Amino acid sequence: MDLFLILAAVVLALAGIAGCIVPAIPGPAVGYAGLLCASLAERSAIGGGALAAWGLAAAAVSVADFYLPAWMTRRFGGSRAGAVGATVGVFAGFFLFPPLGILLGPFLGAVAGELLHDGRDPSKALKVGMGSFLAFVVGTGLKFAVTIGMTAQIVADIWFRGQGWFGAAA
Repeated sequence: MDLFLILAAVVLALAGIAGCIVPAIPGPAVGYAGLLCASLAERSAIGGGALAAWGLAAAAVSVADFYLPAWMTRRFGGSRAGAVGATVGVFAGFFLFPPLGILLGPFLGAVAGELLHDGRDPSKALKVGMGSFLAFVVGTGLKFAVTIGMTAQIVADIWFRGQGWFGAAA
């Protein structure tokens, strides 16, 4: 059973890292599932405190990543239409033009939303689009950092636990 849990933990951790880039996969949640699998193994040193901390971190970055494009669009002077455009752009870009659409969708959506709202100021629309793109980069970076941290904890747990399985240190 431990071998299955360890393999599941590694596969889920790697899928979680991929999910930081691919919007269809909730990276931090999948990485956390890997951490849970690792913690259930017989000799795991991952405790409840670590699980709670990583769970809160995964939830926080997931929520932040959802709200960041609209929030940053507004912070860069965008209207509600620009914020809605950024949100629509995330999904439209993913489904219509993968993988490039994942990067360009929020930017183009925010620009389109702003131009529909007020077509008289294209430079403002571009500025708002850059804010949306920046939000995508920041959100992805936060998800990536948390998921890499969980993966490092999984690898450390497996490595140190494996030392006892394969013989004592000299």
